[in-house]
Amino acid sequence: MGYRAFARRSAQELSLNGWTRNLSDGRVEVLAQGSSEALDLFEAKLKKGPVHGEVKSVVIQTSSASDGLNGFEIRKDGE
Repeated sequence: MGYRAFARRSAQELSLNGWTRNLSDGRVEVLAQGSSEALDLFEAKLKKGPVHGEVKSVVIQTSSASDGLNGFEIRKDGE
C-alpha cells in the first residue's frame, strides 16, 4: 500500500476529513481536520507509515481554517 492510500485509510479509521496528494518533489502533503485526539493519533500513524514504506520526516503545521471538508480523499498532483 502506498503512503497516500495509507494516509486515507488511517484518516477514515479516525473519522478525519481532508485530503492527501503527491508533490512534484516526491513529498506527500496531507491536510486533515478533526478532534485534537484523533489528529494526534493520525500524526503518530503518519510518522510510522505503511508496512513497507519509508518515512524520512513529518512536518506538522496547524491552522484554524475551516474548508468545509467532508470525507478524506486522495487528490491528483496539483489539485
